[in-house]
Amino acid sequence: MRRVLALFAVIVTAILLQSTVFSQLRLLGVRPELLYLVTIVIALQEGPNEGALIGFTCGLAQDMLLDQPMGITALTLTLLGYAVGMARQYIVSPSPLVPTVVVAIATALGVAFYEIVTFLLGQFEAGVTYAVKVALLTALYNAVLTPILAPLLRRIVEGSRPRRVVRL
Repeated sequence: MRRVLALFAVIVTAILLQSTVFSQLRLLGVRPELLYLVTIVIALQEGPNEGALIGFTCGLAQDMLLDQPMGITALTLTLLGYAVGMARQYIVSPSPLVPTVVVAIATALGVAFYEIVTFLLGQFEAGVTYAVKVALLTALYNAVLTPILAPLLRRIVEGSRPRRVVRL
């Protein structure tokens, strides 16, 4: 129960920050995607099942705030969380830059996937150059925020794990 409440608090905080503070902070017209960052960091730390679950929850919460067909962000973040969770077994470097690089690459791919799906559904009317610009700048923005937020998320997730009790 403690873990569910901690992750729920992380998701609600990310939604509130993204919709209030970070909606005003734009880098060349692009804002960060905190829910992508939360999904990727938790999937990188916990694995594909937890990543997909957090991704679906984050995506569905963001879909409730957006004026567009429901489920596009939920689909994107679910697949992104699962893919990053599956890829973590192949990441063997202990470098502290690994989360930053993974967040940058995964955010760019996730935003690109989101734009492709919205284009196929007739919701995205901008050009390809704009879509690439948005994906790359969002990835850069999330990569800059990763060294600040990833340790905090790691501490929250590790602190919310159930403790094993051994009874004799």
